[in-house]
Amino acid sequence: MCMALVASGMIKYGLAIGADVAQSAPGDDLEYAAASGAAALIIGPLNSSSAASIEATVSYVTDTPDFWRRAEQPYPKHGGPFTGLSYFHHVTSAAEHLMSELGLKPNDFDHVIFHQPNGKFPLRAASQLGFTKEQVSKGLLVPYIGNTYSASSLLGLAAVLDEAAPGQQILLVSYGSGAGSDAMYIIVQDGVEEKRDAAPKVWDYIRRKRYINYACYAKWRRMIIGLEAK
Repeated sequence: MCMALVASGMIKYGLAIGADVAQSAPGDDLEYAAASGAAALIIGPLNSSSAASIEATVSYVTDTPDFWRRAEQPYPKHGGPFTGLSYFHHVTSAAEHLMSELGLKPNDFDHVIFHQPNGKFPLRAASQLGFTKEQVSKGLLVPYIGNTYSASSLLGLAAVLDEAAPGQQILLVSYGSGAGSDAMYIIVQDGVEEKRDAAPKVWDYIRRKRYINYACYAKWRRMIIGLEAK
């Protein structure tokens, strides 16, 4: 939406934010990777101070209800292994469509970022598409911070931009249950070096994390559930 508004001239700059708090029933598989996080990007016209340019996008969407929460229910439900099948279908399809339209191959990209529900899925999707683990590693944050859902792929992009060199090419593929994926072809610009020195890097935040025990976590969780009920 921000890209379209900037391109149309209706706005000069837009702020695109991915933010989420994972929800899971106690003991469910989703609980083990549950996390929260946010990432924000300023979208504007390409100029000499731009950190990166979004060169092309592709969306791939189907009516696949693999994740839902019924009315009055405190926790969402998911389709188990079927949810994984949906993830791989949408992520790989979006990536393949984008590369096909642009005439690009996996080895043309320096960095690849996927939505990260857990530590295995992004690596498996990369392997299916012909990417190497090295191409994925810079943006793979879920083993360290968990699944941040809507923030996942944007946090991965922020981590990559903290280290990427001008001219490097990035493939970013998001995923959302329902279900769909957006694939983006991004080229790092000269302005990235000035921009990343102006603020703490993603790994600066990760390294200063503080661990809490389960009692503290359970207390926080009960508080959040109480706020949702109100």
